[in-house]
Amino acid sequence: MSATSAAPTGAEPSSPARRPGVVLAVIVITQLMVILDGTVVNIAMPKIQTALDFSPANLSWVQNAYALAFGGLLLLGARAGDLLGRRRVFITGVSVFTLASALGGLAPTAELLLAARVLQGIGGAIAAPAALTLLMLTFKEGPERMKALGLYSLVSSGGASIGLVLGGMLTDWVSWRWGLFINIPIGIALVIAARRVLTETPCEQGRFDVAGALTSTVGITALVYGFIRVAEAGWSSPEVLASFAAGVALLVVFVLVERRVSHPIVPLRMFKNADRVAAYLTMLLVVGTMFGMFFFLTQFLQGVLRFSPLAAGLAFLPMTGLLFASSRIVPRLTGRVDNGLMMIAGAISVLAGMLWLTRITLDSSYLGGVVGPLILFGAGAGLIFIPLTGRALAGVPAEDAGAASGLLNVLQQVGGALGLGILVTVFGTATRNATPSAGNPVDAAREILTDGVHAAFIGSAVYAGLTLLVIVLGVRPWLRRRAVKPGTATEPAAVEPVAVDSHF
Repeated sequence: MSATSAAPTGAEPSSPARRPGVVLAVIVITQLMVILDGTVVNIAMPKIQTALDFSPANLSWVQNAYALAFGGLLLLGARAGDLLGRRRVFITGVSVFTLASALGGLAPTAELLLAARVLQGIGGAIAAPAALTLLMLTFKEGPERMKALGLYSLVSSGGASIGLVLGGMLTDWVSWRWGLFINIPIGIALVIAARRVLTETPCEQGRFDVAGALTSTVGITALVYGFIRVAEAGWSSPEVLASFAAGVALLVVFVLVERRVSHPIVPLRMFKNADRVAAYLTMLLVVGTMFGMFFFLTQFLQGVLRFSPLAAGLAFLPMTGLLFASSRIVPRLTGRVDNGLMMIAGAISVLAGMLWLTRITLDSSYLGGVVGPLILFGAGAGLIFIPLTGRALAGVPAEDAGAASGLLNVLQQVGGALGLGILVTVFGTATRNATPSAGNPVDAAREILTDGVHAAFIGSAVYAGLTLLVIVLGVRPWLRRRAVKPGTATEPAAVEPVAVDSHF
């Protein structure tokens, strides 16, 4: 869960950075904090549901409220740094995020927690793009910058697993509220340090595409809301139909706005390249698959297998460990192994893991029914994400590099929220129609939960199958690339790699 927008590719600091090591620490800790918040509450979902009386369908909004606000406003947040100064915007974003964490931790009702999660997403969307840009401006192009970006990417890929374990520890040992409270001292320290060591950047001339940001964010939110409400109200509900109609209408308005404004948050020319469109669609689908698996497997581990929150967090380590390892290994394979074939192999592995998970029953064990799928998932996702990023950014003009990388990150958040919304509908329908055989209410509840999770995993398997199909159609392995004779053609100018999160 986080996203970043690229800095100007050849940019140098406007003035010498003060204490570059401290600057890097501030930026990396901010990135870790933003990513942790995407997973630290995931493992606490059952406790949050009980404490604040969430319905099973509405519980997904604890995740989606953050993801939609964060992803929907990310590109606008990046533009804010350009126009208002990145140090000022960074401090504002971290301050909003910290305040929202305090409000969320104190929230006495479900509605106030969701409001706090939206505010957290807004703070993250303001702070995250400015953080990466400040990193690019602080460290000169070359070994120094690559080291800094390596550490930044390491935190991006490993932060999700840390969030799961930390969330489990805090939920198990103290309270789920401390998954939010922990951001308060970190945020205060970051603001103090940022004021002392970060150098302000000059403000650029231009305008905010507020209309584009609002129509896209509200439009996607309306669609997700419609899917989630289907689980309780049904497809014929006026509320559901109105949500879908509003979502489609707002997204149409969004496209019209982006065609006319002088500084669009999403330049529509980005979609003229078929390979890039396939990469964007792949990101939507693969992250939707993973968000669904993550959310519902957490419910199964704690509600059926009776894992504690800490044990449930540790249970995901086989997958997150492989994701972390792949972030180190896959770049070395690039150039030796065709990237498209790596993505196909990864999609097959993810699909196999998801199909395996559809076999879980009330009697399944962790070692027999969960570890294997997690290993296949981790290995497959690792083979997909890095080549996918390269395909999405290949041939992008330097002036569009920020928009291209930012859009890919937005699609991570939106794809996860939309996928989870659809799978919640599948889960809700299955639980409503479940007919438990157990007379004991506790055992009956476990049966119903298992039926719902099983149905959601089937939906995730369909998502995984669509992911494989899109990758195959995008890569087109049956077509041989024609060899380019020296002097007859040139490769498109390479865009300097930008950091794109490979977590979920």
